[in-house]
Amino acid sequence: MTRTARPHTSTPPGPAPRPAPRPGRAVTLAALACAAALALTACEGAGAEESKGANRAAPPVSDPEAPMPSSWPTETPTASPEPGSTPEASPAGSATPAPPAGVAGVPTGAGVLTGRTVLLDPGHNPANGKHATEINRKVDIGNARKECDTTGTTTNAGYSEAAYTLDVSRRAREILTARGAKVLFTQDDDRAFGPCIDERARIGNEGKADAAVSVHGDGAGGADSGFHVIMPAKVKAGKADTTAIVEPSHRLGLLLRDHFKAATDEPYADYIGEQGLDTRSDLGGLNLSKVPKVFIECGNMRNTGDAGRMTDPQWRQRAAQGIADAVTAFLTTPAAGPSKS
Repeated sequence: MTRTARPHTSTPPGPAPRPAPRPGRAVTLAALACAAALALTACEGAGAEESKGANRAAPPVSDPEAPMPSSWPTETPTASPEPGSTPEASPAGSATPAPPAGVAGVPTGAGVLTGRTVLLDPGHNPANGKHATEINRKVDIGNARKECDTTGTTTNAGYSEAAYTLDVSRRAREILTARGAKVLFTQDDDRAFGPCIDERARIGNEGKADAAVSVHGDGAGGADSGFHVIMPAKVKAGKADTTAIVEPSHRLGLLLRDHFKAATDEPYADYIGEQGLDTRSDLGGLNLSKVPKVFIECGNMRNTGDAGRMTDPQWRQRAAQGIADAVTAFLTTPAAGPSKS
């Protein structure tokens, strides 16, 4: 998702300066480099590729509610890559990793979620880029006015966040429906654009959802990696009042963090939040929600490793499993006092 600039909790350290070569060695090193260049012409190609990547304009760090930059492409690919033809290399192996200590199994019976309603909110919309005027319209989120929606980010190879979020949400819907839940979508690639962030919250509220998850992919710097879950801060301003949902949303966020990691083995984000968790007061989809709701940034689509996983259909199935298991655990496990991170 495309995000306004927020200070990261950590910044990867830059490379240490290289010591100057000792006197008398510069000529020798230069000669060796020239000889290597003549013998290994492939080096020039590798350097050109690196330079090409460095010159590519990177989108802003992801946020569903930031204005669409004028330099951002107005159209992004919408088709999910087929197995074996993903834009980035797929990770080795596809077996679901063993759950980390402390993550309990969840009931998976056909009727375990009967009578429960779940809202899945696939971030952005594949057609948003064609409707810049509409998605840049400001809407009220209680403590501010923000853009209706944004285009989202992409991998360096062009696989769009909107395509990713729809694919994972559809997979999660299939799992949750099989367990008996009624699953609502904010959009299913069936709208010209959007919906706007205030309507995304309203759909969950009017649908009386028992839990809501907004699915995203981040667009941070290429060196940043990992996933994180965003939970609502306490906001009471204008039409926003999250007082009643902060605690249950925090419990949902903890479960989502733990089950997503168990299913995917994706590390916690190393550039934002703490231990895979972040709390924000500037997201309309959270500020205006009246039902327990969290966002998940499943990985950084601008990072080569994360992108390789996120473009792998088998990994996306595991991501959907983690989301569905977290929601199931939230809806079938009673809250036991205040949750702790």
